[in-house]
Amino acid sequence: MAAFIPVPVFELVVFGASGDLALRKLYPSLFHRFCDGQVEAGSRIIGVARHELSREEFLQNVTNGFVNLAGGDANDPKFKEFLQILDYVAIDATNENADWSAMKALLSDDDSKVRVFYLSTPPAVFGGICRALKAQGIATDKSRVVLEKPLGRDLQSATAIHNAVGEVFSEDRVYRIDHYLGKETVQNLLVLRFANALFEPVWSRNGIDHIEITVAENIGVGSRGEYYDKSGAMRDMVQNHLLQLLCLVAMEPPASMDADAIRTEKIKVLRALDPIGEKEINEMTVRGQYKAGLVEGAAVKSYIEELTKEGAPPATSSTETFVAIKAFVNNWRWAGVPFYLRTGKRLAGRKSEIVVHFRTPPHHLFEGDYTTNKLVMRLQPDEGMEMWLQIKEPGPGGLRVKSVPLDLSYAETFTLRYPDAYERLLMDVVRGNLSLFMRRDEVEAAWVWVDRIINAWESEKVEPHLYAAGSDGPLAADLMMDRDKKSWSAI
Repeated sequence: MAAFIPVPVFELVVFGASGDLALRKLYPSLFHRFCDGQVEAGSRIIGVARHELSREEFLQNVTNGFVNLAGGDANDPKFKEFLQILDYVAIDATNENADWSAMKALLSDDDSKVRVFYLSTPPAVFGGICRALKAQGIATDKSRVVLEKPLGRDLQSATAIHNAVGEVFSEDRVYRIDHYLGKETVQNLLVLRFANALFEPVWSRNGIDHIEITVAENIGVGSRGEYYDKSGAMRDMVQNHLLQLLCLVAMEPPASMDADAIRTEKIKVLRALDPIGEKEINEMTVRGQYKAGLVEGAAVKSYIEELTKEGAPPATSSTETFVAIKAFVNNWRWAGVPFYLRTGKRLAGRKSEIVVHFRTPPHHLFEGDYTTNKLVMRLQPDEGMEMWLQIKEPGPGGLRVKSVPLDLSYAETFTLRYPDAYERLLMDVVRGNLSLFMRRDEVEAAWVWVDRIINAWESEKVEPHLYAAGSDGPLAADLMMDRDKKSWSAI
């Protein structure tokens, strides 16, 4: 385990302090960094929300979230110590006449402290909060802002958000967070590719047949139904998580590990994506929506049933809860190599992984069917990597080929607890390291590609294929692969 290096003393102001993300992820992540000595004495964490709460009530909410959502121990002496650096202010940040005096009283006059504003709020209020911070003189020239997804619902709204935030914070102080980029396996992908001479000669159309990127969930929309129905899987997952993973798999080696060097190579991939319009939409994409079924032996409702409010008529919706896409990166390295993207809710299991399928040997020396080599990078639930190779199966009576994995499990190899994605990303914000955060032009280039697909669905009236909850998705997604004589990895 690499040593933990303390970050500079900081002030972190969390807008949306009582929300699920803050309670489930942000405070527990900061606590773990506090336990490991990365959060130095003098740092402060200030929660901001509209609700009138005393500091004691706020700390109780944080404690309840730590216990019930993060599985923590409220009696841990370190947790009680951590609570001492937390405070709370009730402000309606969207109200021009709001009183910010309590906030100003909590913030330090020490310009050497790093000041971070984390906007865990609906994106529609990002601009208003930033303008209020500037008007109140709270946002200094060194302050940083963290923006949670979704960054708009299309290119036009994303551009409006970026323009509004950009009036207050320069681009080098804007941290657009995608927690997938903080996962150990995702970062290890860069090391695997660029620190090992073994892979570079085959990491192209010459050595790779196709690549799968899957983000599968077995949960439904639950309480997020109202938000999700306005978004869908394409906006919620493909535009950010899946396209970011695709960029890291397909990007060229950056000149350095400088943030802009990495992000410049990623945007080249996004701009090289083959557009998918009306002519290709039914061949290259699949929309799906889950119906009732069984997940881990338990009966679950359909998406429509989850949307329907008690006592109201059945809801109607064509929002997709599943997307499969066959994408191509039109450049010298990847011409002709299909990237199969897949994400969905209420699937057979919870799994996020990248599977690189290498080409078969040009001449088969051995009898029988044997699979191609493949590299499997697991992001969740068990982070790790597997390299599948062909070996001779032991025993007499002939030469039999068997496919076996060389397995690296983070849980087994690194027995100590290692930081999760939010822990790492929060510390990177304080350090001023932008390499794992999205640049404005990245986000907008992703929206250009995604908007074209969504518009084609609408113009061609492409309805979602129904699939049973607890399955691997709609049959149409399997048929898309079958036409190419390929198949999805099992969920």
